[in-house]
Amino acid sequence: MLTVALTGGIGSGKSVAGKFFADLGALVVDSDELSREVIDRGTKGFDEVVTTFGDEILSAGAIDRKKLAQIVFSDDAKRRKLENIIHPRVREAFEAIVAKAKAGDIVINQIPLLVETSGGSRFNKIIAITSSIEARRSRLKERGMSDFEIEERMKSQVSESERLKIADYVLSNDGTKDELLNQVEKIFEQLRIDASKN
Repeated sequence: MLTVALTGGIGSGKSVAGKFFADLGALVVDSDELSREVIDRGTKGFDEVVTTFGDEILSAGAIDRKKLAQIVFSDDAKRRKLENIIHPRVREAFEAIVAKAKAGDIVINQIPLLVETSGGSRFNKIIAITSSIEARRSRLKERGMSDFEIEERMKSQVSESERLKIADYVLSNDGTKDELLNQVEKIFEQLRIDASKN
């Protein structure tokens, strides 16, 4: 079995690349999805977030992620508080998935904050996906994010060069989806070879 981190800045195309890897047979786990699950209503994570940030982050009894984002992305200390609640739980959830994986499986974790959390050592291989700032901004605007939100999110993440320093493989996402798929297929072939040696 091989554990692989797929990392990149917001808007770089991790989800698209992750879907391609899943289509090829990898077991793909999205840390953003896990981060939502670990603070769902009824979890200890939910209780801790509400205790820390107050009832004003709730809408219809659930955590309003937009309200929470507005609070934490404009205040580094509050963002770190949230990360200290979420990150250990996400790590635990991912480890539970890995524990159930079979020999020969390639488990890919889409994880935006790999460098920021010093998480690289937990994986056998690291893939960084890169994309120009212009392309990333354009994708994020299509998702409905404002210029201010985009700036705040980008500011909270490390630079592209920091990610490239720890990467075993690099995907460039400034072209077409077919061009990205072509790169993914080549890397997946190499990962299969790596997995067979593990």
